[in-house]
Amino acid sequence: MPSVVAVCLSEKKGTPKHPVPALELRLGIGIPGDAHAGPWHRQISLLAEESVDQMRAAGLELPPGIFAENILTRGLELKSLPVGTVLRVGTALLAVTQIGKECHTDCAIRQAVGRCVMPTDGIFAVVLKSGAVRPGDEIEAVEELR
Repeated sequence: MPSVVAVCLSEKKGTPKHPVPALELRLGIGIPGDAHAGPWHRQISLLAEESVDQMRAAGLELPPGIFAENILTRGLELKSLPVGTVLRVGTALLAVTQIGKECHTDCAIRQAVGRCVMPTDGIFAVVLKSGAVRPGDEIEAVEELR
């Protein structure tokens, strides 16, 4: 079963996030205290560890959160999910709102790593149902909104 590898947050946009024991996802907000929290379409960012592993294969040490992802997953090809997909992650429900993003050429992530996989492989979501997410929690696509 696909699962959550790590959960991360940061207080400032454009910087790597740091792992935390758990995230509390809230409807209409995202993650309280995270730089991307608020009433917009990119409250939560998700990235598959398989994407990070491709960059690790080049000999880079890349800890969870380095690409500013809130939720690092394993076993689910996130970038292939259509916008509108509903994900059950821990006890929360998310709706996928965006696949990939424009990269900020001056961000700390790109400066540190040289390239960022978030623009091509990351996905973004809003919270549909508040809940907690922890490493080891299952993640699954449960439906697609129309």
